[in-house]
Amino acid sequence: MKRRTAREKAFQILFSIDNENFDLHEATMLIMEDQSMDPFLDTLINGVVNAKEMLDQKIENHLENWSFNRLATVEKTLLRMAAYEMFYELKTPKGVAINEAVELAHVYGDEKSGQFINGVLSKMSND
Repeated sequence: MKRRTAREKAFQILFSIDNENFDLHEATMLIMEDQSMDPFLDTLINGVVNAKEMLDQKIENHLENWSFNRLATVEKTLLRMAAYEMFYELKTPKGVAINEAVELAHVYGDEKSGQFINGVLSKMSND
């Protein structure tokens, strides 16, 4: 599975957990259907779930004139995924993580989601 596809599947699974109150197993089964689990996808999903509180705090520290609780679920999910890729185990170049999150924001968010995601992640990348 290509990493871009894995990121999109991860987004769908993590979004389902937050937005539809599915548990991790249920969301994974629903999204993946009969596809096998990719190691990158598995690491990304479990990493975001396990580091959620730390990721949320890191994101909140870089928001201007917003509180984390006011963010839409699409933006929260994409910011968590990109922050995990940027600062935890995956060793993804920060620019790649930002670009991938912005691309997904163009697909799943509204017209301003990409700009917002880019702004927050760009600030975070300077850490």
